[in-house]
Amino acid sequence: MAKWTRIDIFLTVCMLEAASAASGQVAVAGCNSAEYHQFDFWVGEWHVHTPDGKLAGNNRIEHEYDHCVLHERYVGARGYSGESLNTYDGGRKVWHQTWVDNQGTLLLLEGGLRGSSMVLEGQSIATSGQTTKHRITWTPNSNGSVRQHWESTDDKGQWSTVFDGLYTRK
Repeated sequence: MAKWTRIDIFLTVCMLEAASAASGQVAVAGCNSAEYHQFDFWVGEWHVHTPDGKLAGNNRIEHEYDHCVLHERYVGARGYSGESLNTYDGGRKVWHQTWVDNQGTLLLLEGGLRGSSMVLEGQSIATSGQTTKHRITWTPNSNGSVRQHWESTDDKGQWSTVFDGLYTRK
């Protein structure tokens, strides 16, 4: 049995790409089904305000990787920043988000569309060992804005609001 080297694989991929380009065919992305577009209402450049009308920050959500990924980049009004990668996992039929920020937070969330809202849930474990559940709901409004409501559990398991933001287009 022949052993493929990295060069062999690279050259094979290059030849396939060249053959596809020469024939005028474009590779079809695997993210064309409706499920991959359920979160598209969040795509755009946004001002984010708290319920009392104060600017919380700005957020940019863009399609990347042939519309298979939503990339979020958030910059808060007070120096906080973070970003997330969001994708639909067709095999498991769930949406997944990985959030990281400039405070060392890693948040892994999964879920899906419930009615017209995207609801993603997960948990984090503090260095003390305490587990906190998280639920973030994004709801598109009829005026084109989006509400993001982030809830977490306290040490008694009671849910409370961590963040409530209204996204309006820039």
